[in-house]
Amino acid sequence: MKAPLPFGLPSPTHLIFSHSKPPIQRFGCQIRRSKFFSFSPKNKFPPAAASSAKAAPSTLSHRRSHPPSSSSSLYARPSLLEMKKDKAENRSRVYEFLRNLGIVPDELDGLELPLTIAVMKERVDFLHSIGLTIKDINNYPLVLGCSVKKNMIPVLDYLGKLGVRKSTFSDFLRRYPQVLHSSVVVDLMPVVKYLQGLDITPADIPRVLERYPELLGFKLEGTMSTSVAYLIGIGVARRELGGILTRYPEILGMRVGRVIKPFIDYLGSLRLPKLAVARLVEKKPHILGFSLEEQVLPNVAALMEFGVREDSIASIIAQFPDLLGMELKEKLLSQRSLFESNMLADQDEFCRIVEKMPQAVVLDGEAILRHSDFLRRCGFSSKQVRRMVVRCPQILALDIDAMRARFEYFQMEMERDVEDLAEFPAFFTYGLESTIKPRNRMIAERGLKCSLAWMLACGDQKFEERMKYDSAAVEEIEMPTSFSMKSLLEPREEEEDEDWDEDDAEYEDDDSEDENIA
Repeated sequence: MKAPLPFGLPSPTHLIFSHSKPPIQRFGCQIRRSKFFSFSPKNKFPPAAASSAKAAPSTLSHRRSHPPSSSSSLYARPSLLEMKKDKAENRSRVYEFLRNLGIVPDELDGLELPLTIAVMKERVDFLHSIGLTIKDINNYPLVLGCSVKKNMIPVLDYLGKLGVRKSTFSDFLRRYPQVLHSSVVVDLMPVVKYLQGLDITPADIPRVLERYPELLGFKLEGTMSTSVAYLIGIGVARRELGGILTRYPEILGMRVGRVIKPFIDYLGSLRLPKLAVARLVEKKPHILGFSLEEQVLPNVAALMEFGVREDSIASIIAQFPDLLGMELKEKLLSQRSLFESNMLADQDEFCRIVEKMPQAVVLDGEAILRHSDFLRRCGFSSKQVRRMVVRCPQILALDIDAMRARFEYFQMEMERDVEDLAEFPAFFTYGLESTIKPRNRMIAERGLKCSLAWMLACGDQKFEERMKYDSAAVEEIEMPTSFSMKSLLEPREEEEDEDWDEDDAEYEDDDSEDENIA
């Protein structure tokens, strides 16, 4: 066992390694001494530097007393306070530049902006080049946060490749400037793919986007999917979806629980069958954009106020659903005054005209008078003309040249009295070559005496059956007086029978988080 060393004597180990000295700290880094480069006091500088130090002791002492400034060192960094100050000064200069252009930068606080006027000028000039004005930029100043090369050009280039016309870019961006913040791959491509999955053809995609650019901001799992599912649920044919959404893509932005379902339910309350409503949506999808409270309800009330019978409302809507979205009361007043002043109908008769042909409320006044004058020139009395208009108001909307050809054939070939026409004015609505002439020849060959209604107011198959009768009196009929809802109720093969209220509950609180729905 070794005896301990006397207190105060170094250990042998210490003596052996005494030449190893701790590393030196320089600029926050550890530098070890080595036999190749010694930092002993005798060799603190390289030879040349040492001679320089001896030659200029005053300079060296001056440097020691005054530490080198930040600009003289490669390792120095400006302080956080200096950086904030420089950034504030640059932002202030950019703001002043924008104010000189007429742009109000108040909403840009907190938005990452370019630090130089040159870059901001590039953004403003690019927005001008695509047709946006200072007013447009002020409406959405956040667009100045988009980089020309990283945001604007990629997005607009993608839209151009889809087929969106460059001439529409300015209107497109006025309606939905937020698109410039989008990622082409993450945000835009999935929406376009979804639209194609709804049978919107690639050729129609650009027209859809031009009409409703806000589509590009909707979430696929939100309002778009629920609105499509609801329409299919009420009976809209899947194969019709592409055409419906191409003509009126705004449907994809409508909330089912707040907009679509209340509208459909109200039409159902007017005794419009579910399938009839679905057919109306297929033919005129824009009716879903009519405001229930501001347009539909007041217009239905106006019809009833003027004397239209309640049980005729459904038929009127089925014939002319556009009527629900117009300023109807004023048109009713104007047209009723026109009919009364020209002795074509009184108040009650005007209501019957509207029930049979609701398009009468939008007929041009001059066209109405031309048709009534034509009938008088054909030899009908004013009383007969009035009766004909009330019985078949459609004659006011026909082509007068076609009416003249039918009347000439009636006079020259059919050998009938004009009173027959007064009793059945719908004669003017049938095709001369396709229906009137061939049936008249068959009647003449059989030697039958019949009314115009018996001869014309039936389909081809029914007419052939009638030709087997010995007398036309066997099945004398009256002229059709109203629209048939059956024309809207023909089922399609691929449709399933679904209940009117099926899955209503799931649409009651349709509050999906789409960002751009008004």
